[in-house]
Amino acid sequence: MDRSPEPTSQRRTRTRVEATWFLDGVAWPAGLIGAVWTRHGFDLTPRALGGAVLMALLAAGLHAVITTARRMHYGHHEYATYGDARALSMSVIATGVLLVPVDLMLVPRPVPASCTVTGALLALLFMQTVRYVHREQHERSVRPGHTAEPALIFGAGETGQALTRTLLRDRRGGYLPIGILDDDPHKRQLRVTGVPVLGGRDDMASVIRDTGARTVIFAVANADADLISDVQSRVLDAGATFKVVPSVAELLDHRVGVADVRDLRPSDLLGRRQIDLDLEPIAGYLTGKRVLVTGAGGSIGSELCRQLQRFAPAELMMLDRDESALHAVQLSLHGRALLDGTDLILADLRDTAAIQAIFSVRRPQVVFHTAALKHLPLLERHPAEAVKTNVRGTQTILEMAKDVERFVNISTDKAANPSSVLGSSKRITERLTAYAAARCPGTFLSVRFGNVLGSRGSVLTAFTAQAASGGPITVTHPDVTRYFMTIQEAVQLVIQAAALGRGGEVLVLDMGKPVRILDVAQQLARQAPRPVAVVYTGLRPGEKLHEELFGDDEKDLRPLHPLVSHVDVPPLDPVVIEHLESSDDPDALIAALASTARAGTTPESEDFPGAVRSART
Repeated sequence: MDRSPEPTSQRRTRTRVEATWFLDGVAWPAGLIGAVWTRHGFDLTPRALGGAVLMALLAAGLHAVITTARRMHYGHHEYATYGDARALSMSVIATGVLLVPVDLMLVPRPVPASCTVTGALLALLFMQTVRYVHREQHERSVRPGHTAEPALIFGAGETGQALTRTLLRDRRGGYLPIGILDDDPHKRQLRVTGVPVLGGRDDMASVIRDTGARTVIFAVANADADLISDVQSRVLDAGATFKVVPSVAELLDHRVGVADVRDLRPSDLLGRRQIDLDLEPIAGYLTGKRVLVTGAGGSIGSELCRQLQRFAPAELMMLDRDESALHAVQLSLHGRALLDGTDLILADLRDTAAIQAIFSVRRPQVVFHTAALKHLPLLERHPAEAVKTNVRGTQTILEMAKDVERFVNISTDKAANPSSVLGSSKRITERLTAYAAARCPGTFLSVRFGNVLGSRGSVLTAFTAQAASGGPITVTHPDVTRYFMTIQEAVQLVIQAAALGRGGEVLVLDMGKPVRILDVAQQLARQAPRPVAVVYTGLRPGEKLHEELFGDDEKDLRPLHPLVSHVDVPPLDPVVIEHLESSDDPDALIAALASTARAGTTPESEDFPGAVRSART
């Protein structure tokens, strides 16, 4: 009967297994004969040699039985990993332990008892040495070729070491690590797969000069902004190229690899924080639940959907009025986007009947409300649109969600002491959510944070586009500052905060230190391939020089999580928003929005008798 040819991979595996069997079989005679030879003062008699050979055959047989039972030669131990070394040591020890009573029972004894122990150690040394040599040969064979660019790795921590090993094992990779830099003096004598730590940050210029490195890859996963900026400056001053690997948040689902090495992004200049999620309470309110995300096609909404999927909801419903955005989020979630599933819901918050039908049929249990109009200058010119979507749209969702278990309204730092249409409209939504919290059985709360990097319309996204086109980069004011978060960081904290929050609260996410916009603009201009100017355009109507996270009457209290503040919010009766009708006079509507945001909280707002002072107990 004809047999199909054996696949190359199987043939190589079989050859490797046979070679390992043979070498392990040789190791025992070598070890035991060597032990007996040294025991007899290097004068090996025929009787001593015969006893050693007998015990070696017994040892080789026992070793074969033990390794076969543990399946050590099949699949996972090709290149002497730490796990392989430990498993092999345990097998040799077990073989040696079994040899001792056999040796003691035989008369005359084949070898002295001490030779059994010494022979086992010598056999183990032989086996490990062969495997180590094989591993070294393999690693040298897969190292990048002479065309690879010599590179230094900054950071000898877990991320830097993993990156170094990965780069050394990719023959088609574009970088060859020739040294590591780290500011920790205790790591100065460290070698990672043969690559030495050559110094710290202060040694950057001399190490680049002495090694001929053309690239420095920044591999500190949770570095602050000052460290990233300082290392970048030193690298560029030394004439080398600066690259980075992603933060921990970006590496959520995989280990760092060659493909992750990239150019510096604006988000990297703002520092990196690792957020440790407390998964148990999160899973408790998400796993097995029907979850609805409004504005699912937006930057925050789409990332929220991607991260919510980790917690295995019974159903993830993604609602948006933008069909192209829904197509994109489904593609990012599933790798395909046929648009024929029930997970996508094409609807507008302004369509009350449609929203009511969705809630009555789909019956969501958890709602994340991210849908909103957010561009401040546009809303200053068109305040009626802010009323229709941000205010009335949110109230529609709140009314339909009266029976849900948890409702999370996404707000903004502009709601603290609002000075714009956007800020006033979002402050109103915080208060409407607090009102619903006092009257609904579920937990209704808001989460407030600042600018999100990578979101559509983000100032740093605009800066990057301006720099790429040759400039100029436009900054409103040389002293303007803003709070920033990455999308991943913001969404992780939103999910965490929703598990911690109590009804009616606004949870304010820790945004770190405010960032001077001019500093970031100048950094991006410096990275540009040709000179780029930075020009000032002046603050626009409604804009603040410095954003605030808390209102004048709000306190920063963090009882449950170091990065989440809890703020009480005065509820706002929805009857108060009924006077906010479309108007031909935008200025009048802007004033009405500002007054409504303060309704019931200041003496001048007594014009609105429907406002409630406090509905919470």
